Amino acid sequence: MIPPHDSLVKYDNPILVSTTKDSKKQKAKNAEKRTSQTEDILNSILPPREWADSGQLWVQYVSSVPATRLDVVNLQEALDHKLQQRQARETGICPVREELYAQCFDELIREVTINCAERGLLLLRVRDEVSKIVQHIQLRPTGLY
Repeated sequence: MIPPHDSLVKYDNPILVSTTKDSKKQKAKNAEKRTSQTEDILNSILPPREWADSGQLWVQYVSSVPATRLDVVNLQEALDHKLQQRQARETGICPVREELYAQCFDELIREVTINCAERGLLLLRVRDEVSKIVQHIQLRPTGLY
């Protein structure tokens, strides 16, 4: 099995959905198993990852396990480690840094959503609005700030 790229977002263990022959039927059956409201919200915010390997279809849902203080400390350490490992620039526009901070923010949204769905959805809204603003600023010609 070849899982998708490593992420700062916490996911459950991958689930073998099916072989490619009966993928649609089995996929629908497995999707029905995860039915809690929190899980539904989490899956709408952070959709499950899917991939095929050797004729088998795998799915990996975002974890619905609440985070502990230690998890938050570990997230911060993992972020710092990945920034250094992937040689993210400390200043200016850096796609690597942007990607890692986005993953970290998504993980924080996941953690908050588990404890309070409304707060998590508000954070999602803030994340999306900030992303729009940043894109707008990046599209503006330089020197016009």
